[in-house]
Amino acid sequence: MAVRSPTINVMVRAAEKAGRALVRDFGEVEQLQVSKKGPADFVSTADFKAEKTIRAELAKARPGFGFLMEESAETKGTDGDNRWIVDPLDGTTNFLHGIPHFAISIAAEVNGEVTAGVIMNPVTNELFYAEKGKGAFVQINGGVDRRLRVSGRRLLEESLIGTGAPFKGHGDIPKFLGELDEILPKVAGIRRMGAAALDLAYVAAGRLDAFWETGLNAWDVAAGIILVSEAGGYVTEINGKRDPLNNRSILAANTHMHLPVAKMLKSAAKARSIPEAQPAG
Repeated sequence: MAVRSPTINVMVRAAEKAGRALVRDFGEVEQLQVSKKGPADFVSTADFKAEKTIRAELAKARPGFGFLMEESAETKGTDGDNRWIVDPLDGTTNFLHGIPHFAISIAAEVNGEVTAGVIMNPVTNELFYAEKGKGAFVQINGGVDRRLRVSGRRLLEESLIGTGAPFKGHGDIPKFLGELDEILPKVAGIRRMGAAALDLAYVAAGRLDAFWETGLNAWDVAAGIILVSEAGGYVTEINGKRDPLNNRSILAANTHMHLPVAKMLKSAAKARSIPEAQPAG
């Protein structure tokens, strides 16, 4: 059985406390007060409540840490080397539509490096966590912690790939369609499930063989990055650079699938940059 560190225990307690309230609100989703913060980008009262709960729990345990949280401005800590990176409700649109696929994501960052991460789906009661050098694990319904490993699939035609799609007011739709056109014919399937944190946890668990998306923020990917890495996977930006935490794109995969998927995405980008041939005359 895995032995959880004090840091992981603090993060898990915060996620579980916020998760209980999210489950209650999810059961009354039709009555939630909802406000717009952008086209097709909604935030619920549940989101703010979860963030407040998580912040209070983490600050109580580590009062010197700073915070980077989705729904509030960055807060500097008295300990300048450490901060929490938090998405209190990843998959808000799923939540508001009554789809039980959303997560709480909490990461610990030390000197710019993510050292621990927790991702929890409070409805399915799946808890994913990882810590640098200690591996990645999942606990389901309060059962035994089980070590995670990325999948071993080597063939594109057998692979299942996750992604995130642009939506109204966000993202480059033609670019994404070009990527789909390149990848869809070559793989077993593509899934767009609407919660990047869970997609990355699924890569770590071997449920997805790869995942790519652009336009993401640090709180969307921080915990997922260490989960995939500690599960034996490979994580970069889509262009191959090594700072997906700060540069708004990510490609996470098992070690066999990363290069083939990266090549397909590069091919799609190249095809888009070539001007269409003009008709003669």
